[in-house]
Amino acid sequence: MAICYLGIGTNLGKRRENIRLAINKVNALKNTRVLKKSQSRESLAVGGPAGQGKFLNAVLKIDTQLSALMLLKKLKEIESLMGRKKTVRFGPRVIDLDILLYADKVINSRQLTIPHPRMFGRDFVIKPLMEIL
Repeated sequence: MAICYLGIGTNLGKRRENIRLAINKVNALKNTRVLKKSQSRESLAVGGPAGQGKFLNAVLKIDTQLSALMLLKKLKEIESLMGRKKTVRFGPRVIDLDILLYADKVINSRQLTIPHPRMFGRDFVIKPLMEIL
C-alpha cells in the first residue's frame, strides 16, 4: 500500500456536494481508501479566465495499491464522470483531482510529475496538506 495525498477543488455548482461526491468515488476505488480529509478552504481562482467563482479546496490522505499512473487514470475518470469538461487551462471546473504526493516517489514523466509541480506556491494546497500531515 502507498500513502498518497490528493488535492481536490471545485468552483462550479454545489461545491461542498461536489467534494463529498468525489471523496466517496475515490474511497470506492479498488484497493484504495480515504484516511483523512483536511478542512475545506475557499480561495480565488489562480490563473485562467477572469471572473471565475471562488474555489473550495481540500487535501485527502489516501492509502492505495494502485500504481501512480493507474491512480491518475482513475482520478481522471472520476472527474469525467462528475462532468468535468476540458475547456480553457485553469478554467472553471466541477471537480479537480490532483496527485500531490505518492509515497516517497519522485516521478517525472510526460503523463505525471510527482511531487505536484505547482503545489509549493499555492497556499490553498500547502495549508490543508500541512493540516493532515
